[in-house]
Amino acid sequence: MVDNVYVTGDEPLQLRLVSAGVDLLEEEGLGGLTLRAITRRTGVSHGAPRRYFATHNALLAAIAASGLSDLAAGIRPVLGAVDVQAEERLIRLGLEYVQFAERRPAMFELMFRHDLLDGAGANLRETTLPLFDSLVRLVAEASPACEDPKASAIGVWTNLHGIAVLTANRSLELVGAPHDLTTVVAQVVRRHLS
Repeated sequence: MVDNVYVTGDEPLQLRLVSAGVDLLEEEGLGGLTLRAITRRTGVSHGAPRRYFATHNALLAAIAASGLSDLAAGIRPVLGAVDVQAEERLIRLGLEYVQFAERRPAMFELMFRHDLLDGAGANLRETTLPLFDSLVRLVAEASPACEDPKASAIGVWTNLHGIAVLTANRSLELVGAPHDLTTVVAQVVRRHLS
């Protein structure tokens, strides 16, 4: 996330709009992420974003791309820790994913709102597909006997995504789930590797 770039006015307007959107999303949630609020925050006219973003959803996609980039940056060191066994890296990756959702629930929600972002102009697949491919490779490395690493990776991801959403919404607390997310994530990962 680029903090308070919109305040300086020194950056290109496109970056200022995205930065203001990220900050508004973090402060007010998806409901507060209106075009009017973003332009007010950046100090530009309501029509100014059209020079860079054909639609409001295109701007939302650029904001989501910023979040996906941040998630990828958090996961990159986990993937690069080749001195750590693959199963442990997979658990750490899962924990980073869940903790991202816990730290930034509104951004996490936006990143997966394909009903808003599909066809909006930003090629989010450039970030998401390599992340998923890394997950598949890590599953294959952690479980060499696995006949279909992609199917197992889908199982890991969908389970982790569910945990992430429930954690971000604080729903796990309601059912008395263990507070130790590492244990919960490790159980999910190991279940899919066996």
